[in-house]
Amino acid sequence: MSASPPPAPGTRPAGVAAEGAAAHVRAMFDRIAPTYDRANHLLSLSVDRYWRWRTVRALRLRLPPHPRVPLRILDVCCGTGDLSLALAAGLAPGATIVGADFSLAMLQRARAKSGPRLEWIQADALRLPYPDASFAAVTSAFGFRNLADYRAGLAEFFRLLAPGGTLAILEISRPSLPVLAQLYPFYFQRLLPRLGGWISGHPAAYRYLPDSVSRFPNPPQLAQWMREAGFSPVRFTRFAGGLASLHLATRPAAVSAHLG
Repeated sequence: MSASPPPAPGTRPAGVAAEGAAAHVRAMFDRIAPTYDRANHLLSLSVDRYWRWRTVRALRLRLPPHPRVPLRILDVCCGTGDLSLALAAGLAPGATIVGADFSLAMLQRARAKSGPRLEWIQADALRLPYPDASFAAVTSAFGFRNLADYRAGLAEFFRLLAPGGTLAILEISRPSLPVLAQLYPFYFQRLLPRLGGWISGHPAAYRYLPDSVSRFPNPPQLAQWMREAGFSPVRFTRFAGGLASLHLATRPAAVSAHLG
């Protein structure tokens, strides 16, 4: 039996011990939940809505248009539910969308915007309370980088996907376009924390954001970790010169024994 891959720790807020990091991040998201949507749309000039639309469209092309049984889609780290709602609106009628997040305040905001075919659950993304092979697709938009261990998150997503199911991860990334790469440090490290802090009243949360992006693996590295977790094929698309990236991966229909 091959050895398990080493962990890939996520971002820990500055000055916070590893054992208290998850509780600290949860409390931080609880605090900024009331202004989270407004800050996201203002800081991205609302282009985050387009990136979510692209994610839904890519997923729709991979899912059966007329499934024999109703599809179940899990949206992990769903936050205030923007991607969950977009999935409900853009996928085949009859699909059930389950939004999971560890922040109760975020979920309360999501429920307030909720529509039919949507379920919400407060849960740890690394220990989700569902049996193996429960979902036709697993998604995550701008939340995966907050996990305590990226490899463990991919293993959990693999477990939850039915054979042939799709994983879609949309995340902020470091730009590849030279002009944006030059402007990026100023915006993310200086301007964004000030603007985010002004909008939310919690500047520490928006100092954490550039730290989490700087520690997050680049698209080729994340794609490689997906392959090592058992996904195949894996591909990624960069948006807006690399400011965000969408990773799409499939759990193969035939799974080798060492992945169980």
